[in-house]
Amino acid sequence: MSYDLIVIGGGPAGYVGAIRGAQLGKKVAVVEADRAGGTCLNWGCIPTKALLKNAELYQTLTKKGKEFGLSFDNLEYDWSSVIGRSRKVSDRLAGGIEFLFKKNKIDYIKGYGSIIDGNKVAVTDANGESTVYETANVMIATGCKSRELPPFPFNGTTVISSKEAMVLPEQPKEMIVIGAGAIGVEFAYVYNAFGTKVTIVEMLPQVLPVEDDEIGKELQKSLTKQGIRCLTDTKVVSTSEDGNGVTIEVEGPKGAETLTADVCLVAIGVQPVLPGGEQPALTDRGFIQIGDRYETSIPNVYAVGDISGPPWLAHTASYEAIQCVEGLFVDGHAPRKVGNFPGCTYCHPQVASVGKTERALKEEGVEYKVGKFPFAAIGKAQAAGDAEGFVKLIYGKEHGELLGAHIIGDNATELIAEMGLALELECTTEEIHSTIHAHPTLAEALHEATLDADGHAIHF
Repeated sequence: MSYDLIVIGGGPAGYVGAIRGAQLGKKVAVVEADRAGGTCLNWGCIPTKALLKNAELYQTLTKKGKEFGLSFDNLEYDWSSVIGRSRKVSDRLAGGIEFLFKKNKIDYIKGYGSIIDGNKVAVTDANGESTVYETANVMIATGCKSRELPPFPFNGTTVISSKEAMVLPEQPKEMIVIGAGAIGVEFAYVYNAFGTKVTIVEMLPQVLPVEDDEIGKELQKSLTKQGIRCLTDTKVVSTSEDGNGVTIEVEGPKGAETLTADVCLVAIGVQPVLPGGEQPALTDRGFIQIGDRYETSIPNVYAVGDISGPPWLAHTASYEAIQCVEGLFVDGHAPRKVGNFPGCTYCHPQVASVGKTERALKEEGVEYKVGKFPFAAIGKAQAAGDAEGFVKLIYGKEHGELLGAHIIGDNATELIAEMGLALELECTTEEIHSTIHAHPTLAEALHEATLDADGHAIHF
């Protein structure tokens, strides 16, 4: 059978691109070695959010119950049920993706895809049998996997990646997390909420190094208050494990220290998962090089999502897939590359941002003004008993255009959408001033922070 498009990889880039291609009337197939939904749905974005919700609920009941007039005798949790709920959520959604394939008449081919050339893909199934399919175009969307810390390979028990962290059969008493990006911080929060003693080791000066400095410092203060030890500006000197636990030698501002734990979660980044067969040109870090239309060095072969490099986010991967497919099949469409995009971390308090940080603007020599507003001054936050954090908005000094938005606090990952739209539309302080925000809502903090940028916040 011949196709207009074969997509290798069924994650947020692959399945979204496939569906868009089918919507445009094209004959499409998706090749997936594991399960529809990819890492994000099965081992990343979705199951971790289920675990985070469990952790937040348990933490609220144990630490804030009295504040809400609630009391409990012998409140307990079942670890296997906590893990089980997250797996059920993933299973349900993976089934939903498979339904969408059927609905859109997309052929779902299980197996490992290899590129023979730009018009042929070989798929090897679980029995080792290979079938060759013809196609007009190939889109690689094979994504990434967790990167190991040499010489400290994953063993699935004491040295683990985020995948194993989601399904540990027993909750560890102590855990070391190497890397304080979104993945490391989220798992640190989950395990700490249920009582595991957690230490984060980060070689850069703050947790969430890509975020605005004030946000990183505020989150580190909150995590420390919750009982998570944060060793920033600290490098790993040596590592060892004996089958029962790990020993990590670190060196930081206060000198050398030896850390021990039952488990070490290594969350230092990702590495590409390349398909088999003919390989396109790669970057020096092993990711696929692409051009303006997402094309690779192999004619008729395209690459989207994590496999082509940062920012390694599900929502940017989906965006790229749609741009690539519409560039292929919509006359006159000029594909766009990722510009402004939201970054979200789902610990508690949540962190979300879009646009430039204050640090980046200083380096670029851009003149700007800042507006800040604390959730403690927002009625809805006080009523909900969750008033930690603040909104920080950065505007151009001369024209008042939005340059960056940074939020730490409850529902930050939902609030950031408005600021993403404002950035895309090049909104100014005046335009956001004139947009009425409902009361009482957390979104009022966005309005007040904008007012503060011009020196006239009302409620603080």
